[in-house]
Amino acid sequence: MIDLKYRALRQDDSASVSEIENRITGSSRDGFIEKYLAIATSSSESFITCAALSGEQLIGYGFARIMDGEFGVGGPVAVLDVIGVTTDAQGSGIGKRVIHEIERIMKLKNICTLRTQTLWTDQRMTGFFSSVGFELAASKIIERDTIPLSEKVTEISYKKMDSVWQVHGVGKNDYEALSRDKVLVRSLNMEDMASVVRIDSKLTGLDRSAYFKNKFKEMLFESGIRVSLVSEDDGIITGFVMARVDFGAFGKVDKTAVLDTIGVHPAYAGSGIGTALLSQLLINLSTLQVASVRTQVHDDNYDLQRFLRGCGFRHSQRLVLTKSVS
Repeated sequence: MIDLKYRALRQDDSASVSEIENRITGSSRDGFIEKYLAIATSSSESFITCAALSGEQLIGYGFARIMDGEFGVGGPVAVLDVIGVTTDAQGSGIGKRVIHEIERIMKLKNICTLRTQTLWTDQRMTGFFSSVGFELAASKIIERDTIPLSEKVTEISYKKMDSVWQVHGVGKNDYEALSRDKVLVRSLNMEDMASVVRIDSKLTGLDRSAYFKNKFKEMLFESGIRVSLVSEDDGIITGFVMARVDFGAFGKVDKTAVLDTIGVHPAYAGSGIGTALLSQLLINLSTLQVASVRTQVHDDNYDLQRFLRGCGFRHSQRLVLTKSVS
């Protein structure tokens, strides 16, 4: 067994990690790795990182983002975004040891759940995650292209849903009319945070100020491109949609955006604001040449799934995996 020592990743590890990532994936991820490490090292309370070293050589690594309140999950969760081992050391158990080190740090932070995602067709990664105790989570990834919809979308009655998803009463206007003619939608900015927190509190009955403070920081400063939106009625914030898209290889915009949260004030139930926000988001992403948008929904959330299917979302080929850490 290779003798390893562990430490947190540092900004000056960027070149080593990028070199390993590029060999594993066959494409450049230099920009993503450099930016991720810059954010993680400057916000250590929101990340867990692990560098596995043989002597002074970095041969394995893992990045996990600490989230609280994502997709209706109560309490903090560590989400493993990246794990890698240099190609000449693969198969020697280093990946498992990196996972165990991340779990050790999670216990110190009283975090009991580790999550990740992988393509179900990637048998190597699904086999690896299974071997370290991951199981299928009770939620799924759904996605759609960013071509704006023109068909009518029937909305459904109010019900509290995952991650402040809010869907409203029966709508009689078509998708384009709602977004372009009926609802004022603009870019989200930092001054909107108090209004977003108030709407979220109306929907959940909770004060999640800390969660949204981190979410605003991520959306406005850490994400490569700002695409989050709010809706207004006579100067009053009535709804919001928070999404992120980053730069990929060679400064190009990533092909996929992630939709994290959408919420509408209950007083505006039935007005079509949720649909309008989603419609404008798709238009903006399409203009940026982002090809698709994905989100995560709990298996039991039938109403949300029905709404999103009506908006063209379909099952992704990605699996959500989870592991309890005790």
